[in-house]
Amino acid sequence: MGDSSSSYIHMVQHLIEKCLIFHMSKEECMEALSKHAAINPVITSTVWNELEKENKEFFEAYRTRTQHQTKDDDRMSEAETSKLIQKMISDSNDSD
Repeated sequence: MGDSSSSYIHMVQHLIEKCLIFHMSKEECMEALSKHAAINPVITSTVWNELEKENKEFFEAYRTRTQHQTKDDDRMSEAETSKLIQKMISDSNDSD
């Protein structure tokens, strides 16, 4: 079970990193991964929190930057989000 749970956590981390590229908040990322990748929001939140602990300076700057954006800046539609996450999952599965 250790290897499979480790690779699952690694996949969640990879998907979170993709969410960060698209300027998603933690809540948006949790919602998107839950809806489009069937990942429990608790898992996403836990992995996100661990990434924050390991990368405090990055996340402080990230929060500052995303807080200054208006709701419509750099935001994707739900259809675009769904398509992107499905592609990320597919790409992740192909690399295994």
